[in-house]
Amino acid sequence: MKKKYFSFLLLFIFYYTAKAQINLSVYAEVSIVTAGPGDKLYEAFGHSAIRIKDPVLNFDLIYNYGVFDFNQPNFYSNFAKGNMIYSLARYDFKYFLRSYKRDKRWLKEQVLNLNQQEKQAYFSFLENNALPQNKNYQYDPYFDNCATILRDITKSILKNKVVFNNDDFEKELSFRDLTNKELNWNTWGSFALNLIAGIKLDEKATAEEYMYLPDYVYTQFRKAIIYNENQTKSLVKKETILLAFEEKQPSVSIFNPLLIFGFISLLGFFITYKDIKNRKRTKSLDFLLFFTTGFIGSILFFLWFFSSHSTAPNNFNILWAFPLNLIFSFQFLKKKLPNWIINYLKIITLLLIIIPILWIVKVQVYPLVIIPLLILIIFRYWFLQKYLLTSKI
Repeated sequence: MKKKYFSFLLLFIFYYTAKAQINLSVYAEVSIVTAGPGDKLYEAFGHSAIRIKDPVLNFDLIYNYGVFDFNQPNFYSNFAKGNMIYSLARYDFKYFLRSYKRDKRWLKEQVLNLNQQEKQAYFSFLENNALPQNKNYQYDPYFDNCATILRDITKSILKNKVVFNNDDFEKELSFRDLTNKELNWNTWGSFALNLIAGIKLDEKATAEEYMYLPDYVYTQFRKAIIYNENQTKSLVKKETILLAFEEKQPSVSIFNPLLIFGFISLLGFFITYKDIKNRKRTKSLDFLLFFTTGFIGSILFFLWFFSSHSTAPNNFNILWAFPLNLIFSFQFLKKKLPNWIINYLKIITLLLIIIPILWIVKVQVYPLVIIPLLILIIFRYWFLQKYLLTSKI
């Protein structure tokens, strides 16, 4: 039995070694394949992959760097820590095409204008990357993903011969600007991405950094130039629409963030108005307000200091979602509040006042949908301070 498994292992190793040594024919093509957005959040930005087709050797392969497994051990805890492992999957292109046809997502192909040596270099690189010991990589949605890898492979193989043309698209956009262009601002996905990302997302992206988005990979490859000693040519030889579906637009749920937060805020204002009128304090509202903001803040604090997410540090959403609120929330269940609470309220009110300053000067841009909540929070903090001062008289 052991002999049988050992023979199988040798055969497996031989297969991959032989594949990497195959010489492509002159009819081989290397292509960038770009897919339109899908319905799920992780599909909202589209997708990029590399296709290598050789009719003489009778294969048509896709190299897909966007594969991950929800069922891998500790997937969710690793995701929270920023330890996201993605893989390169290598398989027949027909299955890739079939999956996008089923999902009704458009698919475009750009055949690269390469010489034989360059085609072979792509093939050898990808075959080596597809080996079990090489296929996994540390995913980063902005700096190391399915799109940036194609840019980096191309630069690695063509080196300084390839030049990307950056003249025809809007410049001076931040990573947050670029991300928000792909998502409807009033969706839970957009709210979540903007909530957990700090000021790193508000940095201006360079032209090449735009290419973390598949759309910009497609556009920049189309305009790129290869400079050789004797000639100049376009990086893309021809383009083909493989699947011509309409662009999917992000849908906005009837229970969208603005509606939900707006309703919560109106309810909070109404309760606070009644409290002012009746000269009382609704303990349950205060507890929920402090517990919820503190809980959110604790998550942001964890991501900032204990995860390896590149955009999680320096997240000033923590100014309104203050982690200590979680601990102090239980004080607000008491009928009589301790004297020190008024000083704590003054501190967290001051933190709220800093938010519009950071927003205006674009140190950090906040999710628009939290505006009703911010107004409610500062109004409730003001009421609590007035209530406590009145109670002392």
